[in-house]
Amino acid sequence: MPTPTPTPTPNPPAPGPEILAAFEAAKGFMPVGEGLALYTAAVEAGRLGLPLLEVGTYCGRSTILLAGAAREAGVTALTVDHHRGSEEQQPGWEYHDPETVDPELGVMDTLPTFRRTLHRAGLEDHVVALVGCSPKVAALWNSPLALVFIDGGHTDEHATADYEGWAPHVAEGGLLVIHDVFPDPVDEFTGQAPYRVYLRALASGAFTELPATDSLRVLRRTGDGT
Repeated sequence: MPTPTPTPTPNPPAPGPEILAAFEAAKGFMPVGEGLALYTAAVEAGRLGLPLLEVGTYCGRSTILLAGAAREAGVTALTVDHHRGSEEQQPGWEYHDPETVDPELGVMDTLPTFRRTLHRAGLEDHVVALVGCSPKVAALWNSPLALVFIDGGHTDEHATADYEGWAPHVAEGGLLVIHDVFPDPVDEFTGQAPYRVYLRALASGAFTELPATDSLRVLRRTGDGT
C-alpha cells in the first residue's frame, strides 16, 4: 500500500515561543523566515510517522526546529555532520567563527557547541546525532525518511554527494528540502551547487516543487524518477 501524502494545513504550524527563542539564540546562518518554512515542512512530513534527517548540523540552529517538529510528531530527528566545518567556515573565510576551534587541536569542532545548544533547548531526547562524513553515513542507511534537509557543503562534490546519498531515502509523499539555493551565478560559492542539485531533483521526475521561501526549496516525492 502506498504511503499516504500528508495534507498541508491552510494555516502553517509555527514553533512554540521556547523553540523559536532557542533557534534565534543558537549559532548558525539560517534566517528566521526560512526557519519557519523549514519547521512547517518538518511538521507536515512528520505526519508520515518516519524520521526527519538533516545533512549539515553545524551548531544546531536548524536542528532545534527539526527536533521541535519531531517532538510534535512523535518521531526522531537525525542530524549528520563531521563537525569539522564546511569550506566557507574554515580559518580565513567569511563564515569562520574562532569560537568553534578546538584550542588543543587547532581544528574546528562544532560538536560541543551543538550539544550545548540541544541541552539548553531541552531537546536532547528527540535528536540522534550521526557524527561522520555524510556519504559514508548514507552508504550505511537503509530506512525511509519523511524529510531530508540538505544543508551541508556548498561545493558540487559535497552537495551532489549529499543529494545522491540521501534523496533516494525520501519516502513517497515525503519532502526533500534544500537550503542556500541561489540561481544567480554571482553566488557561485555560496549557492550555485545547491541550485544545481535542486535542478537535478526536479529533472529526475521524482519530485514536485512546493512553494519556496527565499533560498529554501521544498520538493515532495511524487514518483520514482530516474
